[in-house]
Amino acid sequence: ATQVVGYAANNGIVWCVLTNGATWKVYRSMEQCPAPEKLMFEVRLDPTGAPDDTPQSLAEVLSRLSRDEMAKGTLDALGERTFTDGKVRKALDALLVSPPRALMNLVRKSLGNNRLELRQIRDSLHRIAQPGGSALGIGDTVMPAPPRKATKSAPTEARLARTSSKGSRGRSPRQTYDESRHTNGIPQEVISLFRAVERECMALDPGRIEKQPLAKCITFRSGGSTFCSVHLQRGGLRLWLHLKYHHLSNAPPFARDVSKVGHPGGGDLELRIANLNQLPDAARLIRESYLARVGAQR
Repeated sequence: ATQVVGYAANNGIVWCVLTNGATWKVYRSMEQCPAPEKLMFEVRLDPTGAPDDTPQSLAEVLSRLSRDEMAKGTLDALGERTFTDGKVRKALDALLVSPPRALMNLVRKSLGNNRLELRQIRDSLHRIAQPGGSALGIGDTVMPAPPRKATKSAPTEARLARTSSKGSRGRSPRQTYDESRHTNGIPQEVISLFRAVERECMALDPGRIEKQPLAKCITFRSGGSTFCSVHLQRGGLRLWLHLKYHHLSNAPPFARDVSKVGHPGGGDLELRIANLNQLPDAARLIRESYLARVGAQR
């Protein structure tokens, strides 16, 4: 991949396709990043690699390489939007983790509250930057805020780590996972699609929705109740919602009943999302799942 993308970039060729006939990897060679991160999207025609993909969905993605779509600039527009969003997101991530004074002053001015100290604003930006801390969905991995000097009354991180490692009443501590476990090696288009789903989930109740990466999926919950689980794949997203398929009045074609099928996420309804055009229907069902699981408790 590094070699062929390098050849394309050196010759001024924006798009590069690497394929063995069964797997198609499409790279945007002109991006200023390592070759693996230039992967825009990937399609696997081998049924053993993506058993749930339909011929129609695969054809829809591959049609971006057709003569007509290339002439329209469809792939160029999609690539520019996807990679630009990724760059801006990383820049915002860096600004929130280490906010310059000018940014903090701008926030204070926008709030119209001169009583807020810059320290308060900085700490707030740190909290927002944490994964799941904002509806913006910024960043895969965020550096923690600078540690404060430990005092006798406040245990240090090392002491806390030793205490938590023992578990409660001798039980083994629960394994924690980082979001990068799910995003590493995933095409940029799929990551952007996940961020759009994340924004939909977070916007349901800003400040109260929690995002938690698990071993095989990323869950969104509120009040201890999970209403959406997401699994990132190279060809798109798989979502699991706490809804009954036979209760849906107008089920989209990318939804299916998994009540009798094993799956890592919670709920009986699965959505397979491959592009942003499917997001409106998915957002409607995510909201229904949220209301069914969380809204009824309030």
